[in-house]
Amino acid sequence: MNTSTFNRSWARVVLNALLRYGVKHFCIAPGSRSTPLTLEAVRLQQQNAAECHTHFDERGLGFFALGVAKATQAPVAIIVTSGTAVANLYPAVIEASLTHHKLIVLSADRPPESIGCGVNQAIQQQHIFGQYPVASLNLPKPSSHFSPNWLIATVEQACTQQVEKGGVVHINAPFAEPLYDADENAIGQDPWLAPIQRWLNQPQTKWIDQQATQQDVLMHENWDYWRTKRGVVVVGKLPLEQGMGLKLWAETLGWCLISDVQSGIEASLPFADIWLSNKTVEQRLLQADIVIQFGSQIVSKRVNQFLNAFKGEFWLVENSQDYLNPYAHQQTRFVAKAHHFTRVHPPLRQKPWLLEPLALSQFCAGFIEQQVGGNLNEASLAHHIERVMPPNGNLFLGNSLFVRLVDALCKLPEGYPVYTNRGASGIDGLIATIAGIAKGSNAPTVGVIGDISCLHDLNSIALLRNITQPTLLFVINNNGGAIFDMLPVDAQAKEKYYRLSHNLEFSQIATMFGLEYLRPYTWADLATKLKQAYARKGVTIVEIKVNDQEGSSLYKALLEQISRASID
Repeated sequence: MNTSTFNRSWARVVLNALLRYGVKHFCIAPGSRSTPLTLEAVRLQQQNAAECHTHFDERGLGFFALGVAKATQAPVAIIVTSGTAVANLYPAVIEASLTHHKLIVLSADRPPESIGCGVNQAIQQQHIFGQYPVASLNLPKPSSHFSPNWLIATVEQACTQQVEKGGVVHINAPFAEPLYDADENAIGQDPWLAPIQRWLNQPQTKWIDQQATQQDVLMHENWDYWRTKRGVVVVGKLPLEQGMGLKLWAETLGWCLISDVQSGIEASLPFADIWLSNKTVEQRLLQADIVIQFGSQIVSKRVNQFLNAFKGEFWLVENSQDYLNPYAHQQTRFVAKAHHFTRVHPPLRQKPWLLEPLALSQFCAGFIEQQVGGNLNEASLAHHIERVMPPNGNLFLGNSLFVRLVDALCKLPEGYPVYTNRGASGIDGLIATIAGIAKGSNAPTVGVIGDISCLHDLNSIALLRNITQPTLLFVINNNGGAIFDMLPVDAQAKEKYYRLSHNLEFSQIATMFGLEYLRPYTWADLATKLKQAYARKGVTIVEIKVNDQEGSSLYKALLEQISRASID
C-alpha cells in the first residue's frame, strides 16, 4: 500500500476516535501537509457524522472553534497544516485552556527526519503550546509497525484527560509524502485496519470505556454555624444551569448577593461596580462574617477590590480544579458545581442584615438613567442592552470598556446566555468567537465589540458570511482604545501610545464582505432598523459612532459622584 493511502487510513483511525468523544465539528484551515486529516474529515461530513468549517486565517479559525465549543458545550477539533499555522492557534489555545472549553488541535507536521535540517515549513511543533493543553500527544510518522489498537488507545487516553477537566488537547501528527495519490477504494480495505473493523462500524463504541466519577460535595461541618451569620454572596462567571436557585438561596439567608454580568443571575443588587465606589457602603459590607464566591473571572474592579479587602471567612465554590486565589485568601475551597453546593447547604431563613447596599443600588438605577440620558451612545447602549437582545438568543460582550459598562450600568434578565472571552481577556478573535457561537447555537446572536477589537480581527468577518441566523455585530467606534482613558497616564502619551486613534469607519468593510450595514443615530432609528435586521437571515454590522471619551468620561463621573454620596 502506498504512503498516501496509508496516511489516510491512519488519519481515519484518529478522527474516528475523536467522534467517540463527542466531536461533531471539524474546523479546517487550508494546507498541504494536513491533507490526510482534511480529506478524512470531509468524508465524515459526507456521511453526516460531522460538520466541517473552513477559514483562511488560523488565528480566527481557533476562536471560531472556541465559539462553537462554548455554544455546544462539546469538544471541537481544529485541523491545520505545519509551520506557523500551528503557532497562530496559540491565543485561542490559551483562552480555551483558562476557561476549560474543549478544543482538540490536530496539527499536521513534517516527519521527524525533516525537522531541524533546513526543510521548508518545518518547525519544532512538539509541545509548542507549553503547559496550556491538558494533554499533548506527539504521534509517530504513520507506520504499519504500530497497531491500530495502539493508535486508538493512545488518542483516547489523551481525550480522557479532557473529559473531566475540559481544556485543550494537542495532537501533533507528522505525515510523510506523497500526500495526494491515495487509492480511495483501498483505504477502507487496508489489512492494517482489519483488527478494528468492528470498532469502525460501531461509531458509538469507545475503545476504553472509562466511567467518569465525581465525588459529591459534602456539607461543611460548620454550616449550621455559618448560615446564621452575616454573609455576602459574590457570583462570577457560571454556566446557566449552575445558577438556578442561587438568587433565592442567598435571599433566604438574608445575605447580600452581588452578581457579575456573566453569571446569568438577575441581580438583587445591580450596579455593584458603581455603588461599591462609595467607601461608606463598602466598609459596612466588609463587616460581613463570611463571603462565599461562586465562579470566577469577575469583571468589576470595585467588586474585586472588595474581595481583596475582605479578611473574614472566605469560601470559594468553582467546578474546575484550578488554583483560584488572586488575593491569597485563607479559604475553604469547594470543587463543585454551584447548584450541587447549595443543595447540600440548605439556607436558614433570616432577615437581611444590611440594607444600605439595597438603598444605594435602588438610587443608582434612577441616577444612572438620568446621567445616561436619551441619546444613543456607548453608555446608553450598555445601560439598555436588553433592547437589542433577541428573544431566545445569545449575547456576546467583547473585552475592554464595553463589558465593564454593561456590568456596571445594566440589569440583565435571568438566565439569558451571555458569552465572553474573559479567560485571558484579550481582544484576539472576538468576531470569530461570535461567528462560532452563532453557528454552534443556531440561534440569533448579538455581539458587541470595540473598534480596535474589530480592526484586530477583520479577517474573521469572512466567517460571518456563513451565518444563517439573524445576527448583529455592534461595533462601538470611539476612535481608539477608550478603556485607556481610565488610566492616569499623561494625555499626550495616552493618545499616541495607548488609544491609537485611527479615524476610520466600517461601512466599506461591510461592503467588502457583502454584509448588511447600519449606522443609526438615535434609539428610534435603531429600533426601526433592528426590526429589519432580525427579519433577515444573516449578519448585519451596526456601527455606533460616538465621541472619543464620552463613555469613559460618564463612567468616571458616575463613580466619582456615587463615591461622595451621603448614606446616613
